[in-house]
Amino acid sequence: MHRVRMIRTRTMEYELIRSRRKSISVEIKQDGRIIVRAPLRLPKREIERFLLEKQDWILSHRARILQRNAEQAAHPIPALTDAQLRDLKRRASVVIPERVQYFAPLVGVDYRRITIRSQKTRWGSCSSSGNLNYNCLLLLAPPEVLDYVVVHELCHRKEMNHSPRFWAEVGRVLPDYKKRNKWLKENGSRLMLLIRST
Repeated sequence: MHRVRMIRTRTMEYELIRSRRKSISVEIKQDGRIIVRAPLRLPKREIERFLLEKQDWILSHRARILQRNAEQAAHPIPALTDAQLRDLKRRASVVIPERVQYFAPLVGVDYRRITIRSQKTRWGSCSSSGNLNYNCLLLLAPPEVLDYVVVHELCHRKEMNHSPRFWAEVGRVLPDYKKRNKWLKENGSRLMLLIRST
């Protein structure tokens, strides 16, 4: 069960998502949106107290994201040509399955089909039947970041969510996954721009 609403305060506007979770968290999306996740029955004053404590971090982090977005818009990078994209997919169809084959035993899972796509919104996905999808743009990221996404999706074979148990599985295989994830959050949107809008 989820309840979603937009809330505006004197210093920020945020999207509040209430669900059957035990803790409160805040996330700054790459477009600058502030997402707050909270338990269903947590009083509003507790949410406001939490945001007040995190306010400096939230606003400064959001400002950095918006500044980076503005710089990227001012200095656009050319999209990949059709030939370049085909070549990237061809190379990714070799490299990524090799990394999946390497990490699957370490995670302790099996998988079915691997599909390589070129997407502007997603780095990877895992279906309930065990099919894996990965973005060919991962080949343009550092190898450790590619490995992070590979492991992330493999861990969904154990936990089809982003619960603490899921992140514990990721951390068991990649103890420094937060650093890798941070790179993707800070730089991934620029890589996505290499895919032409249709």
